Amino acid sequence: MLKHRFIVQFCLTLLLLLGASSAFAQATRTWVSGVGDDANPCSRTAPCKTFAGAISKTAAGGIIDVLDPGGFGAVTITKAITIESIGNVGSVLSSGVNGVIVNAGASDSVVLRGISIDGAGTTLGTNGIRFLAGGKLIVENCTIQNYSQNGIDFEPSGTSQLVVSNTTIDNNKSSTTTGVYIAGTGTNPVVVLDHVNVVQNGYGIQIKNGTTTVRNSNISQNNVGVKASTTTSVAARVTIDDSVIADNSGAGVATSGSAASAVISRSTITDNLVGVGGTVASFGDNRIFNNTSDGVRAAR
Repeated sequence: MLKHRFIVQFCLTLLLLLGASSAFAQATRTWVSGVGDDANPCSRTAPCKTFAGAISKTAAGGIIDVLDPGGFGAVTITKAITIESIGNVGSVLSSGVNGVIVNAGASDSVVLRGISIDGAGTTLGTNGIRFLAGGKLIVENCTIQNYSQNGIDFEPSGTSQLVVSNTTIDNNKSSTTTGVYIAGTGTNPVVVLDHVNVVQNGYGIQIKNGTTTVRNSNISQNNVGVKASTTTSVAARVTIDDSVIADNSGAGVATSGSAASAVISRSTITDNLVGVGGTVASFGDNRIFNNTSDGVRAAR
């Protein structure tokens, strides 16, 4: 009888320990703090120091929250996750490396919310966010700046979506740098940019593949504002609605290649070297003026 009771108690204790260990390793919600420690369990009362430290202790589909202001380091994301900073300064300062790499599963959704991602003006080849694989990437209320390659480098290997809203992408400044670069080998990636400021980059938005929609946005002071281009039969399409494209030192909107096209409506395109060039369709309700050359008149 005593032996039986001992065995039962031992099994119950083992189950409790295994449950506690599992919960410790993979919490649904974890926390980071400027004064945290990655040796902690990343709980509300014992937060981690970095996003990289917290992600290994956060379950797939979970949330990493910023507890107080701090710099939380570069991170590679390989599963569905949300990283958010609401009401605090949550930053990634990544001199010489990519700020955020997303290389997740085909159906995984990744959310970055309220994060400042800064490359510190390094001359090395880096991107603010580099997307390689995943189902969807959502970027909300973020700032991405000072990178030597691309602010967002979206080059999926599969069928993926990118949604960016209420975000500023600026000062990724060289002749080859792009604020939002859309390419990859995936089948028709879908991109939506809504209420986005893309300012002072080499290219503002560059589309090499898939379907991109830009609305309610400002694309200004870049070398080129928006360009859809392809050298193959793979389509590169962009639709621009209710946006301002101004003060770009080259073209405001341009296309290159037989499979590249642009549709523009209710937008202001002004003070660029060339207003509109290439294959462009329009509802005829745009304001294209005061460019050195306004370009395609049908887009007005």
